[in-house]
Amino acid sequence: MPLTDRELLARLIRCEAEGEGDDGMKGVASVVMNRVTVPYGEFFRLVHGDIRAAIFQPRQFTCVMEVVNGQYNPQNIYNMTPLQTHYDIADWAMTGNTLGAIANSLWYFNPFKPSCISFFPPGENGTYLTRVKQHCYYIPTQKYAST
Repeated sequence: MPLTDRELLARLIRCEAEGEGDDGMKGVASVVMNRVTVPYGEFFRLVHGDIRAAIFQPRQFTCVMEVVNGQYNPQNIYNMTPLQTHYDIADWAMTGNTLGAIANSLWYFNPFKPSCISFFPPGENGTYLTRVKQHCYYIPTQKYAST
């Protein structure tokens, strides 16, 4: 039985940010929904307002990949069973809410160190905005608009 959009988002939230607390999980959910609703650029062209397309866009979320660097990735959305809090945050995001601190961020990244890089992803399409727990959040630059 195929997973619903709600189920997929709840699984992604758990897999990508469970240890980040409510704000960290809301930040991840907000980025997914920002990609779904952004009115220009790469995500607009490729996602077309579809949550599934945002989640499954290649090489965007480690938790969607079953193989990472040639090794099986046991922490993937297919192995995650969401808890009620993950569904609640998915519902919160799917009804149009976003974590204000991350604004219109389209990317997040865990640098596994105290500082965040200035631009992400490669190509300088996003510029650093803020950090929530372990994740650094990036808003689109003017360059992103032409992607």
